[in-house]
Amino acid sequence: MSKKVIIVFGPPGAGKGTQSELLSEKFGYYHLESSKVLEHCFKTESPDKIFTVDGKDYKVGDEIASWKTGVLTSPPFITGMMMEEFKQLSEDGESFIVSGSPRTLYEAEKEMPLLAELYGKENIKICMIEISADVTIFRNTHRKVCELMRHSILFNEETEKLTICPLDGSKLAKRKDLDTAEVIKTRLVQYKERTQPLFEYFTKEGFTINKVNGEKSVSQVHEQMVKAVE
Repeated sequence: MSKKVIIVFGPPGAGKGTQSELLSEKFGYYHLESSKVLEHCFKTESPDKIFTVDGKDYKVGDEIASWKTGVLTSPPFITGMMMEEFKQLSEDGESFIVSGSPRTLYEAEKEMPLLAELYGKENIKICMIEISADVTIFRNTHRKVCELMRHSILFNEETEKLTICPLDGSKLAKRKDLDTAEVIKTRLVQYKERTQPLFEYFTKEGFTINKVNGEKSVSQVHEQMVKAVE
C-alpha cells in the first residue's frame, strides 16, 4: 500500500492538533507538528545558536522573540527543520500527518516538491479546517496545553473543566505568552496575509484542497476529515 501524507491547515484554534491526533490514531500515521518541532528547538538550543539556511543566518533567540509575539518564525528557519523531518519519515517508511506547515509561499515552494518526490503527488491530501475570526480568538484565549506532550485541548463544554490531559494524564495549563487576545489577533493577520495565499499555489500545482467546517463538534469535524482523506 502506498504511503500517504495528510496536510492539515486552518487558522489558530481551528482544531488542527486535535483533528490530526484523531486521524493519527485512526490510521496509525505519525503526527508531525511544526509547533512542537519549534518548541523542541527553542528548549534545547542556545538562544545564541545560529542556523544558516540559503546563505542567511538565523539566530535562535531572535526566532523565539518573534514567536512569542505571534509573528511567524522566519520561513527558511522552520522549513529547513521540517524538510529534514520529511526525509527521515520517508526513509523510515512512515505515512504521516503534518499540521502547521507549510505556512508561507516560501515554505510551500520548498516543501511540496520534496513531498511529491518522496510520496507522489497523488498520495498527498490537503485539508483546510475553516472557522471564523471570533471563534479563533475565543478558542485560543480559553484553550489549555498539557505539560508532558504539549497536546492542545480544544475548548468546549466537554473540556471546559478538565485539569488533566485526557491523552497522557499530565497537568493542563494555559500558554501565558502565546494565547492572549493580542497575540491571537496578530496570528490571524499573519494567517490571512501569509498562509491563505498558499491555496492559490496548491490549486495551480494540481493539489486538491478539501474544506471542512471546524465550528461543529469534535466528532462531527472528525467525520468530515476522515471522508476528506480516504
